[in-house]
Amino acid sequence: MARKVYFSFHFARDNWRVANVRGARVITSLEKTPFLDGAAWESIKRQGDKAIQTWIERELKGTSVTVVLLGAETGRRRWVKYEVKRSVELGKGLLGINISGIRDRNGRTDTMGPNPLPHGYPVYKWNAENGRDNIGKWIETAAIRADR
Repeated sequence: MARKVYFSFHFARDNWRVANVRGARVITSLEKTPFLDGAAWESIKRQGDKAIQTWIERELKGTSVTVVLLGAETGRRRWVKYEVKRSVELGKGLLGINISGIRDRNGRTDTMGPNPLPHGYPVYKWNAENGRDNIGKWIETAAIRADR
């Protein structure tokens, strides 16, 4: 079954790592929220908090699972926390994926920062747990767990 998935992440710091996740074969077959480019995100941000909330709500609509791609600063980001909170309130499947081990454009890895997910939600490791092959299973498990 095709899942509509919302991806939450820290754009400025992790967009290179996120692009690696986005390139996974199973991801390309999912219906997913758009991965905005920098200009589009900056345009939304300039419109203020209400515009950001409206955009997030619109993108969450109709999704069954939220995947939080966790880097060094993701868990501290205001809008990531909001996306997690709303996903829980809306009863969506929810999981985290530690992407800090994916090399950035300069070949460096990072550390995973604080986990913004409530207790009990799984966090997988992209590199150590073969995310490229397993992300589809992780998403499906989260959907089933949430009765989606």
